[in-house]
Amino acid sequence: MSRRVCFILLAGFLCILNSCNSSEEDEDVIAIGFSQSISEDNGWRTSMNHAMEVEVSLHPGISLKIYNANRKAKTQIAHIEKMIKDKSSVIIISPFESDSIVPVIEKAKAKGIPVIIVDRKVNTPNYTAYLGADNIEVGRLAGKHIVSSSNGQANVIEIKGDLKISPGLERSLGFKQIVKQYPGIKVFTIDSDDFGHPKTNYIKLLDSLPTIDYVYAFNDIIAYNAWKIAKSKGLEKKIKFIGVDGLNGPYGGIQLVKEGALESTVLYPTGGSEAIKLALRILNKEIVPKNNKLNTILIDSLNADIMSNQFDKITIQQSDIEQQQSVIKNQEKKYSTQNNLLKLLISLFVIVLSLAIYSIYSGITIRRKKKELEETNKKVVSQRNEIEKFSEELKLSNEARLNFFTGLSHEFKTPLTLILSSIESLGNEFKNKGASVNKEINLMYNNSRRLLRLINQLLDYRKTEDQKFILRASKTNILDFSKSIIGDFDREAKKRNIDFSLTTNNPEREVYIDRNLMDKVYFNLLSNAFKFTPEKGKISIAIKEDKGNGTVKIYFKDSGIGIPENELKEVFNAFYQGSNNYRNSSGIGLHLSKSFVELHKGKIEINSKNGAEFVITLPLGKEHLDEKYIIKEPILDFVHEPDYLDSEFIQSVEPKSTEDKYSILYIEDNEELLDFVSHKFSAEYTFFASDGTDAIERALELIPDIIICDLNLPEKNGFQICEILKKDLRTSHIPIIILTASDDQESYLKALESGADIFLTKPFNLKVLAQSIKGLLFNREKLRFYYTNNILNIEDGDFGVSEQDFLRKLNDLIAKNLDNSAYTVEDLARSLTISRVQLYRKVKAILGISVSDHINNMRLDKSKELLKKSDQNISEIAYAVGFSSPNYFSTSFKNKFGVSPKEYKNKK
Repeated sequence: MSRRVCFILLAGFLCILNSCNSSEEDEDVIAIGFSQSISEDNGWRTSMNHAMEVEVSLHPGISLKIYNANRKAKTQIAHIEKMIKDKSSVIIISPFESDSIVPVIEKAKAKGIPVIIVDRKVNTPNYTAYLGADNIEVGRLAGKHIVSSSNGQANVIEIKGDLKISPGLERSLGFKQIVKQYPGIKVFTIDSDDFGHPKTNYIKLLDSLPTIDYVYAFNDIIAYNAWKIAKSKGLEKKIKFIGVDGLNGPYGGIQLVKEGALESTVLYPTGGSEAIKLALRILNKEIVPKNNKLNTILIDSLNADIMSNQFDKITIQQSDIEQQQSVIKNQEKKYSTQNNLLKLLISLFVIVLSLAIYSIYSGITIRRKKKELEETNKKVVSQRNEIEKFSEELKLSNEARLNFFTGLSHEFKTPLTLILSSIESLGNEFKNKGASVNKEINLMYNNSRRLLRLINQLLDYRKTEDQKFILRASKTNILDFSKSIIGDFDREAKKRNIDFSLTTNNPEREVYIDRNLMDKVYFNLLSNAFKFTPEKGKISIAIKEDKGNGTVKIYFKDSGIGIPENELKEVFNAFYQGSNNYRNSSGIGLHLSKSFVELHKGKIEINSKNGAEFVITLPLGKEHLDEKYIIKEPILDFVHEPDYLDSEFIQSVEPKSTEDKYSILYIEDNEELLDFVSHKFSAEYTFFASDGTDAIERALELIPDIIICDLNLPEKNGFQICEILKKDLRTSHIPIIILTASDDQESYLKALESGADIFLTKPFNLKVLAQSIKGLLFNREKLRFYYTNNILNIEDGDFGVSEQDFLRKLNDLIAKNLDNSAYTVEDLARSLTISRVQLYRKVKAILGISVSDHINNMRLDKSKELLKKSDQNISEIAYAVGFSSPNYFSTSFKNKFGVSPKEYKNKK
């Protein structure tokens, strides 16, 4: 029954869709695009647009889109390009310029789109048809009228339009063809601007010529504006004005003739309606002439009323047509809506009837099964609630345990930093005290490293549980990578007489791996192999390329106790302990190894016969990895270091003088670590400390060269402190190193967002910290050198927005007060809203010179420019750049540039 109901519902909806589609089925629309050159033409082009719209409304299935170029050739080209792209059926163009749009017209023609040019001509024959009045004939009509009414004796002012366009050229040409035949007619030609106003020489002609009989203008607007100027001089009744366009309506040429402002006007039809008709003829495959001329006529006081009445009747008829079409469209919409509504109601009735039948059937069935479902539902809900409660308790318990161990692991890292750093220092002091002492120190160091690895494994396990590991793969020679790791195990192998070997069938094989993660996989597998392999046993690593399958396999084989066959499937489970394993272990190393290999889209397998063999299979190439996980250079979170006795440690340095030392502010709430780091660096640097409660205040007070900041502090954390200092004008230039036990990706991102320059994880190596400090100070020196040598061009730099903003503001203030010899450093600090000491320290840190020296340098650089370019004498220049006396200026100038101002000025 349910299938039948679904079929009925589907049929009903199909019926609705069909009725809507059939009622709204559109015929193919003919799209006509029109590019109008000028939007504001006091009615003539508006009339052209309106005539096109009226004509289009008479032909169903035709759409018209009008684009206005607003006197911009580039805009018109863009509009035509869009019409080509939209595949318009016909493109009509009223060109703004004759040459610039030629390529795009030819492009349209090449695409098979007919192009009709109206009003103005273009310098190419590659269009379909031209439509417009004969502008030469327009000029001739005006000329003939003047000749006939003046008997060939008259002074005429011709006001031309834009000669870059064809109408402007042709109207002037036709006019002169007539009047040049009559020597008694003298023509004075002037230009008009783009907005229809005669240029200023028109007024000069009115004032200079004794008599002016006629003014012939390019269009009615220019003629009307010329009449108004003549009227202001009382000459409007002595001069007859002739225009072109002959529009009907207020301020149109016909109305101006009727009012007596114009003596006559030459009708220049818009051709809007004719252009649409011509387009339809072209689309109907009719043969049309290349050039289509519109008729024109001279309108004067004799026929102005007749022409006005005719135009009024046409306008009324067009208005009636538009109203009738609007009514028809409304009726069609109403009919379509009502028709669709009727079909929809019938469909809904069928659906409702079907639903009613189905609901009766369903009601009977539902009542029968309701009781059964209610009982079952009660049992399911009860069981589900118990499971959810138990699951939530288990999740909270597990989360609490993991959070406890994770937090504890992070806490271990600070004491480990002290232990490892102290051992490094002891090793440096006692390295010549004999093998037994070095052996014990080496033992302490290696066991501290082992403790750190166990802590890192616990943190890595938490990351895999939360799926926070992000792969960062780079192209790596797998043999060289393997060699770099097995070196850590060579001493253990020699000590226990274990045959330890590495072989490969392709020494040049490169694979894409995350070196940090694969380092941990190698270390886990080799640690297990050495743990369970007896003395004089054998451990081997074999790297074999399988070109046929596009993979490389890495075999880790040992001759140890092996793994029972029935337990092989459980080896990679977290916290697994083998039944034959009597050694203490965390049980998460192999679980992590499997997770890391699978991140590489590889797999790890195990065989156990005469020992254990782990096989890692990695795909070749990089197509199996997402592009965002591939990096060009590897970033190592942790690198295995060689045995302690072979490593180099930071040597103590001879203390520098207090003035030459760089200053460091160390923000750390662990007193022991604070004292230890302070002791190690105080010989080379001026060392200041803060427990974190007054970190911001100490930084603003001291303005140190470097800030080292712990992440976990009692009030604000390291990220917050870093962000505040980087946003403060007084401390934004100071490099900041953040130290933390958290080495996850989120912490790295937060460090970058807060503006930290370096992010080091605990336990950090003193050698790495010392080199990081030196690197940051070296970079500051490079910046200082750049700013010192480009002090007037800091906008072109690319070294740090905050420093550039500060120096730009500093230089602006100095430049504004350059001529004020009383302007002091205190005034400058007050303008920057910082103290004099803070300003001195910040400028010293960025530029390496005092504020006074910087002001003096800017004054001397400005004076150098004035000496080169201005005609001022040396005393005037000295006062202009703020020196209190010319003698002091000359001394300062010679000290800086090696020559006196007078010598430098003479050399120019």
